[in-house]
Amino acid sequence: MSVIDPVIERAVEQALKNVGAQPGPLLEILHDVQTTLGHVPGDAVPLIAAALNLSRAEVHGVVSFYHHFRGTAPGRTVVQICRAEACQSMNAHALEAHVTRALGVPCGETTADGRVTLDAVYCLGNCACAPAMMVNGELHGRVTPARFDELAREWGPSS
Repeated sequence: MSVIDPVIERAVEQALKNVGAQPGPLLEILHDVQTTLGHVPGDAVPLIAAALNLSRAEVHGVVSFYHHFRGTAPGRTVVQICRAEACQSMNAHALEAHVTRALGVPCGETTADGRVTLDAVYCLGNCACAPAMMVNGELHGRVTPARFDELAREWGPSS
């Protein structure tokens, strides 16, 4: 058996402790681990499975099913572009095309230098200010390609 990184082990132990004896705590544990580590590492899966008396396949299935969970660490900056109907009706497709060109990666990928991860999301709840984007958890509305370029300058290569 492989040696588990103590940081991963502590993150899982803390997540398990946080939920106590709640029934069906898998999603909450996965969220907690991802909040702590930035992703759900593969080494966390058997620890969580054993603690909840689930198979590793069941835990992995949940991690891989939900787009929110990551199996690898994201870039230092995470850009999420809304693809929901309201944003699409306000030209989010053109915004996404601009962003993918500017970053050089499609949605779901991280730039080669590890600086930026680009993700698609399906509703940020900011429909009245479409198209919407979230950058490191900060919501931005009415984002145009020019506005994205302004935001990108704030977390550019020197960050």
